[in-house]
Amino acid sequence: MNSLTLTVSRGISRVTEAALGPWQAAVTRIGFSATWLLFLLRELPHRQEMYGPDGPWNWDLARRLTDDNGAFTVLLWFRGRFWFETVYLLAVLAGLLLMLGWRTRTMSVLFMLGVLSLQNRSIFMGDGGDNVLHLMAVYLVFTRCGQVWSLDARRAARARAARARGERLPDRAGPVLWCVLGAALIAVTAAGRVQGEWLIPALLWCVWAAQGVYWLVGRRARSAEPRLLLDVVGNIVHNAALFVIMAEACLIYATAGWYKIQGSRWEDGTAVYYPLHLDYFSPWPALADLLSSSGTMMMLVTYGTVILQVAFPFTLFNRRVKNVLLVAMMTEHAVIAVVLGLPFFSLAMIAADAVFLPTPFLRRLGDAVARAWARLPRRAGRPVPGQPHSPQESEPARVGFPA
Repeated sequence: MNSLTLTVSRGISRVTEAALGPWQAAVTRIGFSATWLLFLLRELPHRQEMYGPDGPWNWDLARRLTDDNGAFTVLLWFRGRFWFETVYLLAVLAGLLLMLGWRTRTMSVLFMLGVLSLQNRSIFMGDGGDNVLHLMAVYLVFTRCGQVWSLDARRAARARAARARGERLPDRAGPVLWCVLGAALIAVTAAGRVQGEWLIPALLWCVWAAQGVYWLVGRRARSAEPRLLLDVVGNIVHNAALFVIMAEACLIYATAGWYKIQGSRWEDGTAVYYPLHLDYFSPWPALADLLSSSGTMMMLVTYGTVILQVAFPFTLFNRRVKNVLLVAMMTEHAVIAVVLGLPFFSLAMIAADAVFLPTPFLRRLGDAVARAWARLPRRAGRPVPGQPHSPQESEPARVGFPA
């Protein structure tokens, strides 16, 4: 009983004392925001036809659909091209700033709003990766994904250095951003523009209020206990969200694998052959013909795909096997991106897979990128910000808004 109690106590301490997986959260943030940003930039010439006023799915049809399913989108708050262009531009900007890690908590909320608004405006656009991005955009709001590899981490390091010198760096951008977004939220709520289910509006209000409480406690609390309590709550929420992201990825693969087992084409080993000869999935017909010319290869790829997807959730109990299958899964998605012409679906799945990457590999990757950045001519003679090596070192500064 004592050993069990000790194990439970250690588990609770581990979950509450630190935000686990800071590198995994960061690479997931960068992966999904980069995927969304690249998608928006690629579709920039076609944005009006896909999500705007010029699309076949017009404003009235979208309004009727969202009234029925309760989906959230800010694009239906106002009619007109100006409002659409504004939302699209803000979605691009939020994706870029989230990828860079500037005010990640706020940018993760704006990133979620951009994803939900555009996708729910025209739900028939997408190739499967949009569903993954849709879910992960919501989960990222609950994570502390800016502890490493972000501008927030650099700002926190500078604040710690200033405190060590007995100074305090003022945080002007955070309060201004909080006030502006709060005023906008109050205005649209008072005007009755917020439509759909209550979940997203309630989430917006909760995050906005939590940001204000976090800043106020950090500046006004006379003792450390209130701030420690808020940090414990933030760590629990982050760790739970990271667990949900992992569980979602496992569920996607398990569901896909077990459904494939029930298909006759997957059973006889010919399922991969057919999409290679569809015009929609054949950006490189010569390459598709080369790959499908061998029946043995098609059978191995078909059965291998099913085995990887079904087995992946079970390999999490063995680190070495998990890492091998993780490389195989990412390689498979990279091949799908090239051969079948589904780059954003593949990028979304690779970003979801990245949450399982081992910490030592991610730290070495970050160090390699930092060294390469330091070798650039324009960085000559400038100090390179150090990479934090523990969640405690990467904790946001006590003054300012949480990352």
